[in-house]
Amino acid sequence: MGRERKPLSEVRNLDNLKEKIQERVDISKIVDLKEELQKRAGQVVEQTASLIKKEVPLNEVRKIKNLKEMLTQSAELFAEQTAFLVKVPENEDYQPITYKQFKNDVDALGTKLLDLGLKDKRIAVIGDSSYEWVATYMATVNGVGTIVPLDKELPIQEIENLLKTSEASAIIYADKFEKDILQIKDNLPSLGLCINMKIAFSQLIEQGTALLEKGDRTYIDAEINAEEMKILLFTSGTTGLAKGVMLSHKQICANLMDMCTMIYFDEKDTFLSVLPLHHTYECTCGFICPIYQGATVAFCEGLRHIVKNLKESEATIMLGVPLIFESIYAKVWKSAQKSGMASKMKVGIKTNNVLKVVGMDFSKKIFSKIHDTLGGHMRLLISGAAGIDPIVSKGYRDLGILLIQGYGLTECSPIVTVNRVEDYKDAAAGLPLPSVEVMIDNPNDEGIGEIICKGPNVMMGYFENEEATQEVLRDGWFYTGDLGYRDIEGFIYITGRKKNVIVTKNGKNIFPEEVESYLNRSQYVAETLVWGKFDIASGETHVNAKIVPDYENIEEEFGNEYTDEKIRELIQQEVKAVNRKMQLYKRIKEFTIQKEEFAKTTTKKIKRFIEKTG
Repeated sequence: MGRERKPLSEVRNLDNLKEKIQERVDISKIVDLKEELQKRAGQVVEQTASLIKKEVPLNEVRKIKNLKEMLTQSAELFAEQTAFLVKVPENEDYQPITYKQFKNDVDALGTKLLDLGLKDKRIAVIGDSSYEWVATYMATVNGVGTIVPLDKELPIQEIENLLKTSEASAIIYADKFEKDILQIKDNLPSLGLCINMKIAFSQLIEQGTALLEKGDRTYIDAEINAEEMKILLFTSGTTGLAKGVMLSHKQICANLMDMCTMIYFDEKDTFLSVLPLHHTYECTCGFICPIYQGATVAFCEGLRHIVKNLKESEATIMLGVPLIFESIYAKVWKSAQKSGMASKMKVGIKTNNVLKVVGMDFSKKIFSKIHDTLGGHMRLLISGAAGIDPIVSKGYRDLGILLIQGYGLTECSPIVTVNRVEDYKDAAAGLPLPSVEVMIDNPNDEGIGEIICKGPNVMMGYFENEEATQEVLRDGWFYTGDLGYRDIEGFIYITGRKKNVIVTKNGKNIFPEEVESYLNRSQYVAETLVWGKFDIASGETHVNAKIVPDYENIEEEFGNEYTDEKIRELIQQEVKAVNRKMQLYKRIKEFTIQKEEFAKTTTKKIKRFIEKTG
């Protein structure tokens, strides 16, 4: 007996068939399944990577629940060791400040700020990197209220706007802001206290010390809720308006412990603090991290004084952005060419690289003059805030100085991935931190997709901006807006910002950052900006570039006999050379020359939303 067949008429109608299928299948579940498979594929890659490569053990670190506990522990462990090296007006040499003194000053300042009625208030800080700045930061977050670091390069109107937006009750500022802050106070009655670092800082310490001696333990005994917002940071904004990132002790401490398991340093190390402290990269990695590990922080007097300060402080580690390291590297070779030593340096590099294969490295002896230029003690350079040209990273290593790079965002406290001293790739942004999950969302055929991450370092959200928060925080994952891919060993590579990608008519993706990297390698190019311009006639999007020539190099090579026309011809030759290295659809169609450098953030990233045209 066979199974009874249904009349064909019941299944011939495709519309009816579609309805029957939809009744039985939830299409949304298929979409969810696709997303789950993508995420699991990323996990498989990571697990496979751990089997393929020999794992480098993580460093052991002490556990901390909050920054107050961290500082208390460090003050006990490293009491008489130098926490900071500072320059004072009456002495040109660096003066040491011990861990014990720093802890005492933080306690005194915090006690006085509470005495001034600032309990649970928001306190802004603005100024150059200084001892007063770091003491203000630590005193505020460890028992007073919420710190609001502000960018010292902002125009007065924007400073006022951020003070209003953050609802700051007080601001502690460097002396050069005196006039501006007093003007803002007239317009902003809610800003109750305005404290000049130069005039009032030492007085506040003295008054706080007196209160402590009388038995005032309000600050010292203050409990810390590690999950409350205690840091409100405004993003620098290369593509639009700044947003307030809310961070807690928990997020900063998770990032501190993770970073130190990946990169080893201790009380024998000295960091030269070069970048602005309001930026999370420098604040977390260049100030709080060294204090956590018992190292010393020396404040740089300015970019023009880096070389001098490296020697004076005997720094062993320096954090920087690509522009700084690329500039130093270019000057090294420029000096070598002028002195006629460039060819000998190249021979020295080749010879030493051969010796490295058999375990011998004489780079510090061969290139001792270059090491002396960087202070003579430098062992590690760490680049962040943007991708660095891998040729530069390898170039430093050839000279006997290790340069590694990491990747992060303010929203991630900030580090997400970092290369290690023992395990690095020059072109990669590094390996994910131990407690951070990193995935490539919706990858294309080349494996490139949006980088998303999850971990205890991810922000609480954007301050009073739920819409923007929901846009980037989804199901526990932070969507970075950066595009990249992961290799078989687990290293993450950044290809560019999602918002910047140029899409051709045929659906090809062009990453402006890649084209800019090629252009910037020219000795005649100072900086570039690449974007896509739609051509109505062809219906195609072409690659356009705005180029700032390196007039100093051009003048040195061609003297004063160059004209605007000759410069354009010279740049045209460089553009053609770059185009020959790239696929047809990536080639630069048009370019313009700009004489002035581009508008940048304080971490030297170009403000594309200002500079881009067309």
